[in-house]
Amino acid sequence: MQRLDLEVIQQAIAWSEQSCTIYLCTVLSTFGSSPREPGSLLVANPEGDSVGSLSGGCVEEDFLARIRDGAFTKQNTVIRYGDTNDINAPQIQLPCGGILEILVEKLEPTPVNQHYLKIFLLSLNGVTYTELQPEVTAFNSKPNSANQINTTSRPSCLRRTINTKTNQKSFEWLYSHGDVVEHNNNGIFSIRLNNPVRIIIAGLSMISIYCAQFAQTLGYAVTICDPRENITKDFNVNGVDFKNVMPSSLFSATIDFNSTAIVALTHDPRIDDLTMMDAINTNAFYIGVMGSKKTSNARAERLQKIAKLNDQQLARIQMPIGLALGSKTPAEIALAVVADILRVYRGRPRDAL
Repeated sequence: MQRLDLEVIQQAIAWSEQSCTIYLCTVLSTFGSSPREPGSLLVANPEGDSVGSLSGGCVEEDFLARIRDGAFTKQNTVIRYGDTNDINAPQIQLPCGGILEILVEKLEPTPVNQHYLKIFLLSLNGVTYTELQPEVTAFNSKPNSANQINTTSRPSCLRRTINTKTNQKSFEWLYSHGDVVEHNNNGIFSIRLNNPVRIIIAGLSMISIYCAQFAQTLGYAVTICDPRENITKDFNVNGVDFKNVMPSSLFSATIDFNSTAIVALTHDPRIDDLTMMDAINTNAFYIGVMGSKKTSNARAERLQKIAKLNDQQLARIQMPIGLALGSKTPAEIALAVVADILRVYRGRPRDAL
């Protein structure tokens, strides 16, 4: 299963290539309780067919009816749902009591708009900075400092900027993570394109396979690495990238791992320990290794002694890995691992669960 944003842009491109005008809709902001976060996407065609979600179902029926009725004639329109104080807003109250602000981009099937969608798709697919840079430079009307490669650091992600007054669009690289959506009060919106969440799994096992399957259900990209040919020769899980190498061969100082989790699930210290030694040198948002508390304590001592890891580095490693769910079976252990990855990705402390 692909993550929803990717499905939205793939459908947008498919409709555009069929000479169909599309309406690309982005959640700009939410006030109060809302089931969808800023940056969430939906695409619709003039008949009201759609892929994606803006509210989890609260406003879609009204919104798609407006599209069928030809409500959005401008290239860019901002619409608010749930704001009963705004007489120009749709008078629909969200069941959760929140307010939803949405940007609607009307995209005719032109080469420029299709190039715009192509860059969007490549970014969501995790195409590297170096590979994507020529496309970004070609799309932007004229090069500026935002288009040039910064040799002193690597970008964290790409963002698109839409000027709702002039209808100009552009892309630029970000070198730090800020708000998903930024608005300068002059009708200019900048929307970050988050890198796909990736999980690199060290070692092939039943736990690894279940972990990969759970992660795929969440729309994460999964790579399993294991150099042991006798164990991995018959591996075949649809949609999982398998590499018959040590995970460390994928770790590079030139790659931003900000959206990557690295986990070791073999119970083989030759693989698990080496993976942790190299993973700690990345900026992965989650690093974890399987084992009991006793095994984890012994591993921490080894990593301190052999790899000279300090207390701060050891604290980055989740060991034992996963949430304490009382897991016993491989599937239950994998669920605990993926749930913990999601917890950290969403910034939730353990004691908040």
